Amino acid sequence: MAKKMKIIPLGDRVLVKPISPENKKTKSGIIIPDTIDKERPEQGEVVAAGPGKEVSGKLQKLSVKKGDKVIFSKYGYDEIKIDGEEFFILKEESILAVIS
Repeated sequence: MAKKMKIIPLGDRVLVKPISPENKKTKSGIIIPDTIDKERPEQGEVVAAGPGKEVSGKLQKLSVKKGDKVIFSKYGYDEIKIDGEEFFILKEESILAVIS
């Protein structure tokens, strides 16, 4: 049995699993297929978050936590693959909003 890899972001970085395009739906309930919308996702779910960054000698914790759904900057992330799945690593400053 293969062991799953565990990723722990450093500093103020966040590991996000992108919300796949096939889940996109208009307000009226029309599903937009993946073949039409080829844009990179700008939404995802926080899978792991670093401890925060040091500001004036004190640790400033992140505003997001595991499980939060977020909107992030279109070009503010690095793509990685873990066990065949796509994830993004981004700094907290690239996160624009939390979806509630």
